[in-house]
Amino acid sequence: MVSITKITAMEILDSRGNPTVETTIELSTGIIATASVPSGASVGKYEAKELRDNDPKRYSGQGVLNAVRNVNEKIAPKIRGMDPIKQGEIDTAMLELDGTNDKSELGANAILSVSLAAAKAAAKAVNLPLYRYFNELISGTLPTTIERMPTPTFNIINGGKHGAGNLDFQEFHIVPASIKSYHDGLRMGEEIYQQLKNVLIQRNAIHSVGDEGGFAPNLYTNLDALEAIMEAIRTTPYRFGFEVFLGLDVAASYFKKEELYYIKDRPTPLSTDEFTQFLIDLHQNYHLLLLEDPLSEDDWAGWRTITEKLGKEVLIVGDDILVTNPDRLQKAINERACSAILVKPNQIGTISETLNVIRLAKQNDIKVIVSHRSGETIDTIIADLAVGVGADYVKFGAPARGERIAKYNRLLHIEKELGLSEK
Repeated sequence: MVSITKITAMEILDSRGNPTVETTIELSTGIIATASVPSGASVGKYEAKELRDNDPKRYSGQGVLNAVRNVNEKIAPKIRGMDPIKQGEIDTAMLELDGTNDKSELGANAILSVSLAAAKAAAKAVNLPLYRYFNELISGTLPTTIERMPTPTFNIINGGKHGAGNLDFQEFHIVPASIKSYHDGLRMGEEIYQQLKNVLIQRNAIHSVGDEGGFAPNLYTNLDALEAIMEAIRTTPYRFGFEVFLGLDVAASYFKKEELYYIKDRPTPLSTDEFTQFLIDLHQNYHLLLLEDPLSEDDWAGWRTITEKLGKEVLIVGDDILVTNPDRLQKAINERACSAILVKPNQIGTISETLNVIRLAKQNDIKVIVSHRSGETIDTIIADLAVGVGADYVKFGAPARGERIAKYNRLLHIEKELGLSEK
């Protein structure tokens, strides 16, 4: 039997220059696999907890030496000798060792780094591409065929916690039509992204980039950002509403205070009903395809209302409200509070739990969007995950910055392997 013989972790840096955990697993056959974990800036309060050292003398308290130590000294002895193909048993062993609901004892960053590395090692051990291995894992309980590539959704303007402080909404997206091939969609995204840079220059706006590669301009309102994108689209051959669509990650928890929503587009704060109407009007003017976190993470009544009013025309995407958590997703399903879920493995902490959430979503006709985090590494595992589970969309940021491009390029290679690059 192939077994895990060595597990070692170390502290590395993510795309924001903050420490994160990287873990390497070695097998009895000599196979070696390494994985690293991302970190979010806009973090839902119900996410699994990553472990930080809080030592002000190192990395402003953001070090992860304790998480690294937990891998090397606590997790490694527990799973050494286990079969890497038994992903569920490995993840369960770590969850039992942690013993908390939110992974706060060992740290979700420690646990996930091992879970990801184990999956990579297992795929090598059975001589399968990683996306094929993930497909086998999910197909064990939910038969899933790989028939198409996920559609990319590009965050080309960064606001909120990802931007320069001028824009309330966190992400402004362009989305290719799903009938387009992946490589054509990627080209479209890149071409519109470059045209947007020219538009911002013509407007004498700042065109430096934010955490996720999108531009972080000094525009005055959220509508200004949408208009800039529309102007960029008009300079290309792509037809708005046919070949390219708009999407928003509102991240409404960021600007909600004392039950009111504060945005620069309105002189006074808005109630849930007023802000919902604002978003409905926005859709009527800009024909949104995706609307992520339109209301705050605890505003369940508002989520139900906006899904009822817009859900047949727009994908209402849950991120902060769902945090890749099966219990919260089940509540959303029961209450008809959204129509899509953003899947981020580090919100829940293991591959097994991530796959369980994806199964639940698919069984209830909830669209799946596999997503990066703002603090990323060059690890491309989520690209393989998205293809393997048959995700509807991927959200990897703008078509810029190495940690984002690595994932988009990985999808190009997978598309070619699957024979879909000529379609």
